[in-house]
Amino acid sequence: MKNNKNDIFINVETMYLQNESDPDDNKFYFLYTISIKNKGDVGAKLLSRHWIIEDSNGKIQDVKGEGVIGEQPHITPGNEFEYTSGAMIETSFGTMKGTYQMIDDNNNQFNADIPEFVLSIPRVIH
Repeated sequence: MKNNKNDIFINVETMYLQNESDPDDNKFYFLYTISIKNKGDVGAKLLSRHWIIEDSNGKIQDVKGEGVIGEQPHITPGNEFEYTSGAMIETSFGTMKGTYQMIDDNNNQFNADIPEFVLSIPRVIH
């Protein structure tokens, strides 16, 4: 049996929102745009998400919820779904990672891993 999670590929781009952030109040806002591409031969629906967001002080936010941006997209083979959302952390550097809980058109549930990515204000990483 094919491992379905290997058929879902996830790409992430991030952007620091300087105008929305308030470093003096330990509020750093970031946007992230995620592309979820179905490279398999069976359609799949995104049911829910689980995020682990960690700032550089070690503070962890554990976020779970249905769908993404109010949607539970069905991604057919060869297509992708893209969305933008945001996160706020208390430091200028942090990381996010997680999983999407999905179900394919054959009623097989599986997790698609979201690889860890960095939230960082510009020029913090050298």
